[in-house]
Amino acid sequence: MQRRIFGKLAAGLGLSAGLLGSGALQAQETHALFPNKTPLRMVVGYPPGGATDRVARIVADRLQARLGSPVIVENKPGAGGRLSAQYVKNAPASQPAVLLANPAVMVVAPLVFPDSGYDPEKDFRPISEVNRYEFGLAVASAVPVKELPHLLAWLKANPQQANFGVPATGSLPHFFALMLGETAKVPVEVVGYKGSGPLLTDLMGGQIPIAVDTFDTQIAQHEAGKLRVLATSGERRSAMAPGIPTLKELGVNLVGTGWNTLFAPQSMAPATVQRLSQLVQEVMKEADTQHKFAASNLVPVVSSAQDTEKMLKAYRAQWAPVVQRSGFKP
Repeated sequence: MQRRIFGKLAAGLGLSAGLLGSGALQAQETHALFPNKTPLRMVVGYPPGGATDRVARIVADRLQARLGSPVIVENKPGAGGRLSAQYVKNAPASQPAVLLANPAVMVVAPLVFPDSGYDPEKDFRPISEVNRYEFGLAVASAVPVKELPHLLAWLKANPQQANFGVPATGSLPHFFALMLGETAKVPVEVVGYKGSGPLLTDLMGGQIPIAVDTFDTQIAQHEAGKLRVLATSGERRSAMAPGIPTLKELGVNLVGTGWNTLFAPQSMAPATVQRLSQLVQEVMKEADTQHKFAASNLVPVVSSAQDTEKMLKAYRAQWAPVVQRSGFKP
């Protein structure tokens, strides 16, 4: 699969100096993909300031330089991101729009809501995956463990403490926490919060002993000593924090990642989708894009529309059984 993932440390992820030193930042030829320089709306289902919104703004800024027309980030929060998918699904052809969405919107919601208002496979075409993230298993400073095996032993001895905070019920960290408990043979009680901010506050304050969230939200507080990330969920250690082991290397055979991916509505012409995919891939190869992602503790991805579609099929095959087995109802 022709996909290159770049982390915070170029050397740690095998990124060549030649790519970073390429002419990606030179003036580029623009492409009038939409008539009369019609703006392209990049719709995000969350308020400004979150990780998905930050990704959108980095990509939109660089994409419009190549596209030859404005790219406007439009925030449509509500219903856990589902409103944004419904909005883009029904976007008129005269007002081109794409959706930047994560698995909560394009994998989980259609499985748990009787009518989410859209079908992610029938109503959308993948353009390109643009970033990947992993989860962190963190404990409060007051929890008397410093390594994952100690935590598992502590939970088995103190099952009443097996309260795992997650940023939202029905989120990917929610189901990953369930998978973790199932794999490690530890009973888990999931406690949902209204976002990563309140979860971090309670974790650092000792109101909840354990949290599963995206690693980029935890790393700053981990480095400051306000919480301890015991393990990450990737296939290999994160280049952002190579001192933190993965669950897999600690004997918990579990790997899990999330992503942000650009989708076009089915009403957009296939040729336009393919051209957008090519331009997005060019944007994601730029050294400027890579540096901005790294500064936000985000891992950029270069992926074609075809490779993104393969990724989505494999991802749904992995996560759909987990969501369905959980019996979760909104």
